[in-house]
Amino acid sequence: MSATSANAAAPPPGQLTQSHRKVILASSLGTIFEWYDFYLYGALAVIIAKQFFSGVNETTGFIFALLAFAAGFAVRPFGALVFGRLGDLVGRKYTFLVTIVLMGISTFLVGVLPNYASIGIAAPIILVVLRMAQGLALGGEYGGAATYVAEHAPNGKRGLYTSFIQTTATIGLLLSLIVILAVRETVGVEAFEEWGWRIPFLGSILLLGISVWIRMQLHESPLFQQMKAEGKGSKSPLRESFLSKNGRIVLLALIGATAGQAVVWYAGQFYAMYFLTQSLKVDATTTWLLIGGALIIGTPFFVFFGWLSDRIGRKKIVMAGCLIAALTYFPLFKALTHYANPAIAEASARAPAVVTADPDTCSFQFDPVGKKKFTSSCDIATAALAKAGVPYTIQPAPAGTVASVAVGNERFASYEAAGLDADAAKAQGEVFGSSLTAALTQGGYPTKAEDARINKPMVLLILTILVLYVTMVYGPIAAWLVELFPTRIRYTSMSLPYHIGNGWFGGFLPTISFALVAATGNMYFGLWYPIVIALMTFVVGSLFLRETKDVDIRD
Repeated sequence: MSATSANAAAPPPGQLTQSHRKVILASSLGTIFEWYDFYLYGALAVIIAKQFFSGVNETTGFIFALLAFAAGFAVRPFGALVFGRLGDLVGRKYTFLVTIVLMGISTFLVGVLPNYASIGIAAPIILVVLRMAQGLALGGEYGGAATYVAEHAPNGKRGLYTSFIQTTATIGLLLSLIVILAVRETVGVEAFEEWGWRIPFLGSILLLGISVWIRMQLHESPLFQQMKAEGKGSKSPLRESFLSKNGRIVLLALIGATAGQAVVWYAGQFYAMYFLTQSLKVDATTTWLLIGGALIIGTPFFVFFGWLSDRIGRKKIVMAGCLIAALTYFPLFKALTHYANPAIAEASARAPAVVTADPDTCSFQFDPVGKKKFTSSCDIATAALAKAGVPYTIQPAPAGTVASVAVGNERFASYEAAGLDADAAKAQGEVFGSSLTAALTQGGYPTKAEDARINKPMVLLILTILVLYVTMVYGPIAAWLVELFPTRIRYTSMSLPYHIGNGWFGGFLPTISFALVAATGNMYFGLWYPIVIALMTFVVGSLFLRETKDVDIRD
């Protein structure tokens, strides 16, 4: 065993040694850069929708861009299986060296990928493939970094040590926002949306070089080395992890820990960001600055809750975070509306928008391939209101009724576009659009949030509260997962529930939530998704998962 690993395995009680600092710093920096790569896409989803999904309507294009974002999350469990098995067979260090190379190259290629206008449908297809490659890489990265640091940590300090890994996702997001803002201010808004957005992706090649160099300096985990030396390693990590009684713990870890943690994480950071820009019409720069401020304030609390979990337990803190978030999301997001764009709430109260239509003619307007035409009078009316960011309700009408829109006391008819030629449809659309614009203007609905009316301190406070929920559920989760599973199958066993939870339950949150909003006209309806999942985790985790803070993972 190397001197570095030996020292890290047996430190003076309660002391953070120099070798420990090296392990934590090297693992964390590499993971920060990998999260930076992964979240560039999320922060630039609106621009990417215009670049790669311009062949469909604007609303469908944005939802499809979110689906491409979610595609990276969808394949994360498969990355967990592939690289988790490799990590348990070959070693932690070399496995997460491979993952960061895959991530860095995939991100760089997004920066050079031609857009839809240049190569047509091939552009979004290649983009999704690259997102899936990123997801595979991330599926192997997190479990390796968390396991590696945990296996260096002394008993009683594992929550603290692994909490530094937990900061990396948020710091990576913050770093991506800083780089985006810097490039946007340097080249200008128009140039950034046209070509400047590529620069942060291209710059990832430099971070890749730094990350590879850092990780080449590391030694293998002392527990893994000891296990291999004693011949106690697993010959079939997948079978032992999932096709034995250990599989029950994997399932409980998913439902009772990571699923709720994931939706709280993505609701508090990504959904809040999209809610501000898409629903509340706050400009992107202001949103990024406010989100960035909240992340800066909240990030130290990852370490605080990791440290606290060493004293009072992981389970109590994660369960409390899920419950508090579920109980307060509705008032917090309504407060965001009040302080970020009060004109929406004022206009909605003064002149509520109501679509009267035959419910059977109102479609769920999502068509990823752009072939279906939404031509009913209900679809035309609701699409126009959704595009304008106006909350609305649908009032049922008898079959065959042509939909109408009421904005306050103003009521006007929509139109049926089926069977109309292009010129007639355009003429009808102009009449309807003119009537809708006039009614919304008279009702006081804003086209964008007025900067002077944004109460930035209060918005920052609310965003910070949402980030604090994230730190509660995320700070202790790595230590909890590591301690649930034995060394010989730890990488595989902890990676799969983590990445199904975060990749599927969390990664699809923006897409599912905004689809629910578009379908109902209620800008808060999408919150039901994270609330239900968080409550499920609270119940299952409280009843069926054990506390692990006193577990000795060397046994």
